[in-house]
Amino acid sequence: MTLRRGLKILLAAGAGLGLAGCETLGAGRVKPAAPPPVIAVSPPPVVQVEPPPAQARPRPERSCVPRSLGPPPRYPDTDAALRNAAGAADRYQLLAAGRLLRQKRLAELERAIAACR
Repeated sequence: MTLRRGLKILLAAGAGLGLAGCETLGAGRVKPAAPPPVIAVSPPPVVQVEPPPAQARPRPERSCVPRSLGPPPRYPDTDAALRNAAGAADRYQLLAAGRLLRQKRLAELERAIAACR
């Protein structure tokens, strides 16, 4: 009886797989659904917004920045200059020169800020 029982289980499993396989074969032949109808939409009404009236900005009484303070210097230790340097000693000299210029510029800026306070 166990042979018959095993055969019945095997037959039932085969039938289940067969039915499952049949459902997947017909999936390719299903017609796609029709696209939804196009609904005409009117554009939103145009609203014109007027900019607020321009207010006169108060003129600064006087600038804190002295006229003697010029633009920042051109620092010699740029990325391109450091990459193109011949050796470590040249890169060191470029870095040192850039540091001296930055210290001098920082001192000028500190004096200008102190005068504004």
